[in-house]
Amino acid sequence: MTYRFFAPTPTRAATGRTAAVYQQLRDDFLGPLPTFQALSAVPEVLAATWALMREALLAGDAPRVDRELVAASVSRANRCQFCVDAHVLLLHALGAPKLAETVARGETPAEPRYAALVGWAQASRNPRSADWTSTHGPEITGTLLAFHFINRVVSALLDPDLLPGGLQRSPLVRSVGGRLYARAARESKEPGLSLSLLDADPTASPPAWAGDSPVGVAYASLRNAATRGGDLLGAVARQTVTATVRWEDGQFPARPADWAVDLVRDVPGADRVGTRIALLAAFAPGAISPGDVALWRLSHPVDADLVRLVAYGAITATDHVAQALASAHL
Repeated sequence: MTYRFFAPTPTRAATGRTAAVYQQLRDDFLGPLPTFQALSAVPEVLAATWALMREALLAGDAPRVDRELVAASVSRANRCQFCVDAHVLLLHALGAPKLAETVARGETPAEPRYAALVGWAQASRNPRSADWTSTHGPEITGTLLAFHFINRVVSALLDPDLLPGGLQRSPLVRSVGGRLYARAARESKEPGLSLSLLDADPTASPPAWAGDSPVGVAYASLRNAATRGGDLLGAVARQTVTATVRWEDGQFPARPADWAVDLVRDVPGADRVGTRIALLAAFAPGAISPGDVALWRLSHPVDADLVRLVAYGAITATDHVAQALASAHL
């Protein structure tokens, strides 16, 4: 596994909240995977990302296969091959190999319920134009939102291959990996355990779509923690990111680098590269280049600021999806 722009602190050196998150990852998931290690430079974002994924994807009563199918389908809509591969493997682990291989091929499942979940998840990439909303409970809806955020972080900060040469895309490797992880994937998880890792923030009101579920608490915490990355930019830059996310509605730019350059022409010079990175994180995170990051590091040399900026772009796009749910619950 290769990190695109920096090497995180080794897991054995983790302390404080980061170490506590890693311990829960060992207990409840597959260990401190690269996605979470990449976020470790900003512990409050790391903890909130883990809390949302745990409470939505792993805990509670919704069928786990349904949630993994949603995670894989959102990841395909967002063109995050790393996450597609990971959740295809987990579908194998849950005893659904035919469904897993259907998803791996990018096909629609034959079973109507699964086909409907795939269509619903993929439509969320463009919620306004698709007139998208959700009739699903907090766990499935929260899984969808978690992976809108995670896909963007992964595509920005990690190379797409989990194993050398893309071996994770071999059906044999997926099948063997599924058997290795079957026990961990099928164990039930008690809801709410991750919430102790979050900052107590009186302004972090759970969204209406989640009711009083732990998923809502986790989403509110992630939204607050990741949005604070916008403080690295000025007001005009933040307005540019927010307005573009709303207007473009998840459309993939045909030429992301040129598209981003055009959008930041009227942004103050000191904020142009940061605005460009945040916009790419929202729409085409894999297009963030070493040159972009090198320019950003001239004024923001620490890894944590790059993670905060990527998280800001990612949560702005994710919350655009969540706003479709908010309007549906008014």
